[in-house]
Amino acid sequence: MRELSRIRQSTALARLLGHLAGHTAQVLNIERAARNIGIDHTTTESYTQLLEAVFLVHRLPAWGKTLSSRSAASPKLHVLDSGVAARLLRLTPVKLGRRDPAALSELGHLLETFVVGEILKQTSWTDAVAGVGHWRTRDGDEVDLVIERDDGTIIGFEVKAAGRVPGDDFGPLRKLRALTGDSFHAGVALYTGTRSYNFEDRLHVMPIDRLWS
Repeated sequence: MRELSRIRQSTALARLLGHLAGHTAQVLNIERAARNIGIDHTTTESYTQLLEAVFLVHRLPAWGKTLSSRSAASPKLHVLDSGVAARLLRLTPVKLGRRDPAALSELGHLLETFVVGEILKQTSWTDAVAGVGHWRTRDGDEVDLVIERDDGTIIGFEVKAAGRVPGDDFGPLRKLRALTGDSFHAGVALYTGTRSYNFEDRLHVMPIDRLWS
């Protein structure tokens, strides 16, 4: 990376990657990142682009920006290797075993990053995908990943770091279903449980390991 861009602030680059790891699966805020690591906005944006170029991070664009006036347009940031991100965050089995709230929150974000990455790998194998992104509203509704197919139909995915999915967790997928009508093919909540089942009209629950089985 230093050879590619003649980086003069290598320590700042390392701090930036650590900051981004702490904000994986969250809306990217370059201004906040710049303040956190102590460099200017332009350099922070340039370094983030460089991290993308070497496949360390990925910006997941906003989907459905014209779907409603409340839809947000900012991309989400994912650190592509969730294992590297866990190491940068010092997220250990001991911390998780203590059920430390901060560690569990980080685990939830890392799990989302991991699952989104696995789904995107699989979508790259087909020509039927017209676009991918995340959907978020200014009211706080959020669907982690939306895949739009060539025929205009969409599939929404929510990632849950839990062994059960209560009905309230389907709120954002229900709202997306209502806004898109017949174009809404399915909404899937992927969780750490073991059972697949249909929850209600076009909404389903599936174990994360179904991505490979």
